[in-house]
Parts: sequence; C-alpha cells; structure tokens
Amino acid sequence: MARSIVRVTLEEIEQYRTELADDPIALRALEMIEDCEGDLEDAAIALALQVGQEPDQTDSWLDGMAKRWRVSLCSGDLKESLLAGSVGQAVRSLSTDTMLPSALATPIALYVLKTGVEAFCEPLQEKL
Repeated sequence: MARSIVRVTLEEIEQYRTELADDPIALRALEMIEDCEGDLEDAAIALALQVGQEPDQTDSWLDGMAKRWRVSLCSGDLKESLLAGSVGQAVRSLSTDTMLPSALATPIALYVLKTGVEAFCEPLQEKL
C-alpha cells in the first residue's frame, strides 16, 4: 500500500526557519526536511539514523514515533502551542520536556501540525 506523504512546502520551511532561528538542532532538521523535498517521513528516518536510532523502513515510521509521544504532544502547553501553530514553542517543549531526541522534535511537531492536532489527539480524548 502506498503511503500518504506528509510534506511541508519550501515556503513553510522558510517560515519555520524564521521561527526556529535560535535553535541550531531544529535548523539542521529543517535542512534535512528541505533535502528530502519536504517529505517529513524521509527526513525523520534520516535524522533518526544520525542520532543513533534504528528506524524500521516502513512507510509509517514517523506516525508510529509521533504516537509514542502522543501523551506529551496532546497535553497542556505543548498541545496549545501546536493548536496555535507555534512550531518554535512546540519544538522547544518536545526537546526539553521529553526524552525524545531533539533532532526528531521538529519533524514530529510538523507532522502533528500537518495531519491535524485535534485528529491526532482524539484517541486520548476517548480514553478520558
């Protein structure tokens, strides 16, 4: 089954560069995303390999990785940052408040943003 590619455009990457200008790790992640023509999955796998993780090469590795961090992504200030479209704040929170490798915070935050914060967080609401 072909995967649905979640992409960010060059314009969006430029906008995020401005927002993440003070975060060298996030800027490197944006560079990788740009090198992967905006494909968040490809970029996340490449970044994971750089930080010593061994991602499987399945078509939904990024989705699975994001889901592992869903509780953090969908709670409190982090969810509010994502809903407000504040990528910089979300990436900072993910990098500092979780054990997620900082290099992966950017593609994961962008993935949740692009696929829809409310839809991504919905499974948690059902359990409450």
